[in-house]
Amino acid sequence: MNTNRPSPISRRQFIQHTGAGVALFNILPGSLSHGAEPLSPNGKINVAGIGIGSRGGADVSEIAGLGHNIVALCDVDENYAAKEFAKYPGAKRFKDYRVMLDKMGKEIDAVIIGTPDHTHAVISMEAMRRGKHVYCEKPLAHSVEEVRKLMSAAHKYKVVTQLGNQGHSSTSIRRLCEWVWAGAIGQVHTIHAACDAFKNVYSQIPNLQKLGERHEVPKGLDYDLWLGPVPFRPYSPLWVPWNWRGWMPFGGGVIGDWLCHVVDPSFWALDLGAPSSVMAEVSDYNPAQHGLTYPTATKITFEFPAKNARGPVKMVWHDGSISIPKPKDFPADEKVPGTGAILMGDKGMIVHGSHGGSGCHLLPESLMDQHSGKNAPAEKIARVKGHGWDWTEAIRTGRQAGSNFDYGGPLTQVALLGLIAIRFPGQTLLWDDKAMRFTRHKEATALLRSEYRSGWSLRG
Repeated sequence: MNTNRPSPISRRQFIQHTGAGVALFNILPGSLSHGAEPLSPNGKINVAGIGIGSRGGADVSEIAGLGHNIVALCDVDENYAAKEFAKYPGAKRFKDYRVMLDKMGKEIDAVIIGTPDHTHAVISMEAMRRGKHVYCEKPLAHSVEEVRKLMSAAHKYKVVTQLGNQGHSSTSIRRLCEWVWAGAIGQVHTIHAACDAFKNVYSQIPNLQKLGERHEVPKGLDYDLWLGPVPFRPYSPLWVPWNWRGWMPFGGGVIGDWLCHVVDPSFWALDLGAPSSVMAEVSDYNPAQHGLTYPTATKITFEFPAKNARGPVKMVWHDGSISIPKPKDFPADEKVPGTGAILMGDKGMIVHGSHGGSGCHLLPESLMDQHSGKNAPAEKIARVKGHGWDWTEAIRTGRQAGSNFDYGGPLTQVALLGLIAIRFPGQTLLWDDKAMRFTRHKEATALLRSEYRSGWSLRG
């Protein structure tokens, strides 16, 4: 066991970095990629990147930095992805992932998927069906049914999977779990989680009136492939190549983008699983008028039933202009996280930022003395050298990665249930996880499945 444990970030260091979520995210990825050892030629994995123009390109870069072979790259927009294509002159280039897999299937061991949310499921399924290991950016899919089918397929095809919630491989999330399991804050009963990032990005209500405008599809973009399974909508620069997250046919707004990062520590530490109910409150939002985009602000309450040794847990998600309320006895010189969470127990609190519980610390400060340094709880979770490293090492050694689809699927499902709840503001939706339905609510249940246009399906 490692006895040279890194010291937890102090409360003072944390408050100097607030809003901790975004600021600490910007320094996190490099800190997770340390310590990779050179690979022998036989130890290298042949990897293809699909959707590389933005976040997917960063994922490919991480894997390339570990020494693995980038053998193929695929993007529907050759101009948007041009800089990433240029980084790997030896990789073959494609626009259609299906053509790539047809032509290079025998040369590809694993794929990285960094496309918009609405195509995650069809691409992941096709790759797994062909026996390829999959690293898919979060959220895992665009509907609960897609999540369930991907989880099942990962088992059927015996592939190694990883959700792109990079903070899951951090030391801080492990420390947070070990604090909770050691009883540092007692029984956790309430979680307040939030994201106040990019407030003018996710809600596109002011742009709804522009949807009647017609635009030429830019040269180099295969818009039909970009749409993939989604029923046809005319091209708009409002969502291609960027800002599709603010439009519900393609993305999931704030909660779809951030819950898998912000809630990951609580989800792991408390083994939250599926909620029993969800209820959304929204600001300046009428689903009938504004349903193509995300609200300007939401407050979504999830109730999780008692499980194993813990009691029931209430989790409240806040975004936009709705912030985490400052708890009683919270330090006067510390701001509540703008992007992050507070876990409240009957003995104290854990406060942290985004992406793996960055900056996690205990309150009151006396708890830090009791549970850090020589008094820190035993390390019960193996430390890893990075999120991509964890995935590729899992492939090389025949194990599963830490945020495999069995874990990342249910985490994604929480966000997707919240997205459905905003369609029915003020209504408490009772969730039957085993039956995959909302009790006595056919309208909400109908939203658990994605509508595919002709020629597309999710066959496993």
